[in-house]
Amino acid sequence: MKISIGVPPGRQARDLAVRAEEIGYDRIWMYDSAALYEDVWIHLARAAEATERIGLGTAVLVPNLRHVMATASAIATVDRLAPGRLACAIGTGYTARLTLAQKALPWKFVREYVEQLQALLRGEVVRIDDRDCQMIHRPELTGPRPIRVPILLSAFGPKGQGITREIADGWMGVTPPPEAFDWAVHMVNGSVLAPGESPTSSRVIDAVGPWQALMYHGAWETHPDALAQMPGGAAWLARVESDRPEGQRHLAVHEGHCSHLSDRDRIIFDACGEDVPWFGWVGSAEEVRKRAEASAAAGSTEILYTPAGDDLLGQAESFYQAVGGLQG
Repeated sequence: MKISIGVPPGRQARDLAVRAEEIGYDRIWMYDSAALYEDVWIHLARAAEATERIGLGTAVLVPNLRHVMATASAIATVDRLAPGRLACAIGTGYTARLTLAQKALPWKFVREYVEQLQALLRGEVVRIDDRDCQMIHRPELTGPRPIRVPILLSAFGPKGQGITREIADGWMGVTPPPEAFDWAVHMVNGSVLAPGESPTSSRVIDAVGPWQALMYHGAWETHPDALAQMPGGAAWLARVESDRPEGQRHLAVHEGHCSHLSDRDRIIFDACGEDVPWFGWVGSAEEVRKRAEASAAAGSTEILYTPAGDDLLGQAESFYQAVGGLQG
């Protein structure tokens, strides 16, 4: 079992990479959403130069945000700075595209992008936009081809999982893998409680709430009528509608996505009171460890912990203390 950590590319990313390496994490993954976070490749490069051992990764890269040649060049850059340490998880960009008021990319597009990317990294001439393209970097300017960087796919449904088996080196998802993959990354959120700490303390709400709020964000996108049946849902929706005009409300809904609670998202937790139905791993160190053991037994080869809030370093330490012994 590998133990990794995921964070937004931003002010804390470099320091967290350094500390995660010291603690013993196997890899640090960084998110990719241009409307929410700073540039993933710049922060991966900074982390590469500040560390020596820890793996680096994108979780997950959104294909349409960059021309495939730009992505190939970025991969070549980080791989040169940290040889053998980079892996790239790629997906359909579901939430990253919702912040742009767009739907997730079709798997046909993602597959073509990944196959073009893999061919470019091998040094091949690739047909892109009906024109021949190739990485023609001189040896003084980047490493030689082929550039061998593993590609994982974040795939929640059968179509994406089938494509993963055909073209990728591994799978990433928010559950244990639906089938056996040699490299299966289970992305989890949550927080290890201190002895006697309430699971609804203000610290826990700040640390896990941004992920819990996704249920409301998703309902707004797909089944807005369901919000009335969710704790605080009607008041949350009224706040969204008062904060932004129609056509801009997606900007309010997805503010702070997976990183911080907005004031309107705190309405949810005020309504829940002491009864927040956490879907993340919120519990004692022993309880969190048991959940990690169950994930491993279900086929996960890597646990990717995704803390939120401002105390990323503290959460990284407590989570690793709980589950780090499972590494092997």
